[in-house]
Amino acid sequence: MIRVALYARYSSDNQRAASIDDQFRICRAHAKREKWKVVDTYHDAAISGASMILRPGIQTLLQDARRGHFSIVLAEALDRISRDQADVATLFKHLKFAGVTIVTLSEGEISELHVGLNGTMNALFLKDLAAKTHRGLQGRVEAGKSGGGLCYGYKVVRQFDAHGEPIRGGRKIEPAEAAVVKRVFRDFAAGVSPRLIARTLNDEGVPGPQGNPWVDTTIRGHVQRGTGLINNELYIGRLVWNRLRYMKDPSTGRRVSRMNPESEWIIKDVPELRIIDDDLWQAVRRKQAEIAAKYANVITAVRQSGSQAVRQSGSRP
Repeated sequence: MIRVALYARYSSDNQRAASIDDQFRICRAHAKREKWKVVDTYHDAAISGASMILRPGIQTLLQDARRGHFSIVLAEALDRISRDQADVATLFKHLKFAGVTIVTLSEGEISELHVGLNGTMNALFLKDLAAKTHRGLQGRVEAGKSGGGLCYGYKVVRQFDAHGEPIRGGRKIEPAEAAVVKRVFRDFAAGVSPRLIARTLNDEGVPGPQGNPWVDTTIRGHVQRGTGLINNELYIGRLVWNRLRYMKDPSTGRRVSRMNPESEWIIKDVPELRIIDDDLWQAVRRKQAEIAAKYANVITAVRQSGSQAVRQSGSRP
């Protein structure tokens, strides 16, 4: 009897956990009709179809395929395995080398032709989806709404339009967190280090962003990138969106950020979300400049000292 493994996946964007069971159910029914023996199942839940490298289910499937545990991988459709063209091609080659065939309910037995055509279509789908999502978020930001994510110091405002559809991106100040934001700004401007600020907040049991412990990088972030609590311009009622773009590193499958040109930034004044006044904001900027200058002087001194030591060593008889 032919031994078959089932694979299923759902993403958290617009599907639910029950989708895994649904995929397995229809795949089992197909295997039963074909008189195949299902020997194992593999799945990845709430993980994007755009990256195979980070999915433990597909990695375990590959390992078992190399051991000869089954001769067919059965899935609902090829895009359940991956929407990334390179990932599909790589998986196909590895399974073919192991003597394993991919079969899907939508496409049947997968060949090189399926891999090429479906990979191209899925890549175009992802690109089109990203563009549409970006346009939608831009429109939301231009209307003074959040472009995604909940910033510390604010809470979600749930609103609905005339048709009962949710109006997304509404935010308002959360007083308790706003008080912590002001405290962090005042302490930093007074010369308290981000590390000590974080330690003090943790010692007092003050929850950090998303309920996580405070760390110094959460506070200081990166000035040019606008990351970190003390660099967030939303605290002065200025919403800046599209400062960064994210790309997938092909060697790791993880997203990394890149700066966009300033001409592509979307900036919107939202005075109702201001928490920090101009004087305190500028005091923090001056303290950052002071620290940067001090650090630059230390680096210069170290380099000069090293160069001098090299010269003296070279002049010895």
